[in-house]
Amino acid sequence: MRSISFYLLGSIILFAACKKDSTTSSSSDTPAEGCTTQIAPENGAVIDGRYIVALTDATNTRSISDRDMYSLSNAILQRNNIRSNALQQSFSGQPGGFIADLTPGEVKTLRRDAGISLIEPDRVIALGDCFTIVEPSLITWNVNRVGYGDGRGKTAWIIDSGIDFNHPDLNVDTVRSRSFLNGTTSADDENGHGTHVAGIIGALNNQIGVLGVASGANLVSLRVLDKDGKGTAGGVIQALAYINTNAKAGDVVNISSGEDTVSNIMDQQIKNTAAKGIFITIAAGNDAKPAINYSPARVNATNIYTVSAIDSLDNFASFSNYGNDAVDFAAPGVKIISTWKGGLYAKASGTSMAAPHVAGLLLLVGNNIKSSGTAKNDPDGTPDPIAHK
Repeated sequence: MRSISFYLLGSIILFAACKKDSTTSSSSDTPAEGCTTQIAPENGAVIDGRYIVALTDATNTRSISDRDMYSLSNAILQRNNIRSNALQQSFSGQPGGFIADLTPGEVKTLRRDAGISLIEPDRVIALGDCFTIVEPSLITWNVNRVGYGDGRGKTAWIIDSGIDFNHPDLNVDTVRSRSFLNGTTSADDENGHGTHVAGIIGALNNQIGVLGVASGANLVSLRVLDKDGKGTAGGVIQALAYINTNAKAGDVVNISSGEDTVSNIMDQQIKNTAAKGIFITIAAGNDAKPAINYSPARVNATNIYTVSAIDSLDNFASFSNYGNDAVDFAAPGVKIISTWKGGLYAKASGTSMAAPHVAGLLLLVGNNIKSSGTAKNDPDGTPDPIAHK
């Protein structure tokens, strides 16, 4: 691993071997120090007339192909006298189903179909914008806090805004990467959030940039958010369906976005993915409220970990959602330096940054994550254990 000879400058650990990138951000890209990546105001807004439809176990099978699922979805619409062009996408896995543009009357008709278990309105998922372009630090305080190791040969599936395919500090699996944005085929990152998450998990063990918790891990980009950090719950569900049929036990999925409401279909898809031995890390959310009220943070099952945020002094982050009925671990999430789009590095805060620390640990040690201390001033009164290798 890299040497850890360093000096302190302000609140950021900088290393003599590290050089500042010559590219600087404009004032519009540099918000006030310490700001947090909040969800955008439109997050959770219902997409008028668009619905996510989950099939029953009797209708769907784990082995059904994507093409067959699309045909099956069309057949369900036809037997209910619903126009075929209502169908937008289908998704396999458990539960499988489809996304369609429907009238209220058509929704009522489908709810009576024995092959359908749940129907939910599709909703907007949207991130706010908050980051600062910075010079990188080889081994940052947050990675030191949780521990790190060699992640080569391990795979993390990152459901987010994409990953910068050409970042010199990341090992991106472009072959298995996919976009689940309508009209967008590339899983390359145009926002930056997903690249930041990816670097925390697996930035390379080299002499540039930063070190990831599981350095050199294969990073699969599953893009569900556009350049403005906007996407849909349906996109997340499609990404999970793709993971269901392409990932293997021991792989890790990181979800650093979510809804401001509950989605039973999304929650069930996550549980079924985890039941295959695939580990899933989920950001608790940045609303300073109980995490149990939000999907997917509220999901509880084996192999699923919801993560709250702490700062460099182990203080519970003021923005972090909380609650031992949902949260499993705390991890660093304040002023975290990691990779950014365009080959850059940036500092950002949020439980979006906390979750990938645990994702990296899961790649290294599986379910055998230890803890080192607890979060100070946890608002629920029972401090979350701080994840450690």
